[in-house]
Amino acid sequence: MNKLLIVGTVAFDAIETPFGKTDKILGGAGTYIGLSASFFNLQSAIVSVVGDDFPQEYLDLLTARNIDISGLEVVQGGKTFFWSGLYHNDLNSRDTLATELNVLADFQPKVPQNFKDAEVVMLGNLHPLVQSSVLDQMEVKPKLVVLDTMNFWMNCALPELLDVMKRIDVITINDEEARQLSGEYSLVKAAAKIHTMGPKYIVIKKGEHGALLFHNENVFFAPALPLEEVFDPTGAGDTFAGGFTGFIAQSENVSFENMKNAVIYGSNLASFCVEKFGTERMLALDKNEVVSRLQQFKSLTQFDIEL
Repeated sequence: MNKLLIVGTVAFDAIETPFGKTDKILGGAGTYIGLSASFFNLQSAIVSVVGDDFPQEYLDLLTARNIDISGLEVVQGGKTFFWSGLYHNDLNSRDTLATELNVLADFQPKVPQNFKDAEVVMLGNLHPLVQSSVLDQMEVKPKLVVLDTMNFWMNCALPELLDVMKRIDVITINDEEARQLSGEYSLVKAAAKIHTMGPKYIVIKKGEHGALLFHNENVFFAPALPLEEVFDPTGAGDTFAGGFTGFIAQSENVSFENMKNAVIYGSNLASFCVEKFGTERMLALDKNEVVSRLQQFKSLTQFDIEL
């Protein structure tokens, strides 16, 4: 079985959308990536940190999905990372109400010995120095390293971000972040510029408008499935990343053609994530639903045309 190493936050979220609000619930990039990747035939492990306020039932939810949590450190007397956000009516914009780093502030990732040879590494949205330190611990060069980042790190840790970008294969960012990182408004020009910074492949996420994959002169676009209801977009990008990396780890194929499929698999899983608050939908999801919706994606984009 192939191995996927996931590095990212395991956290508490409190979310408010036009459709309701939650108290503290299970969240974090590592959580969403892990749950999404669990739909593939592979071994996965999460490297992260929580406080001793993190419920055992949440740890059990992860292990029930065959996710190795030996790299998930529990700090005695510590408090788990907490994020709170308020989404506006269009669900595309949000206000961060609270960010409490807590145990994440001093996080030193420790890769489990049996995952230091993982074929695929997914570096979730964390400080670039944390992302670099994970790569330093790998004993075998991964076939594929995927990195997610955000404008916050571009603003406060750009030199470190540029350093780690030289060591990765794929970067996943949204359109606003691609423009900030490259200084280009056109996403085609932005991808070309980012390509010179190290990544061979650039995935630009456009939320309800799908995702773009760039590799040299090649471009692929995957639509987002039009949904009747979008309830909560939290974690959709991380769910996409879990589907993307999970599919590639399972298939052992890092070609551009196969990454097209990975983008569709990621988009498919992300379309479920937004249907309920937090991780609720991903925890209730079964493989038959995943396959059925993949068929919808196929029919959405397939057509015959005379040329």
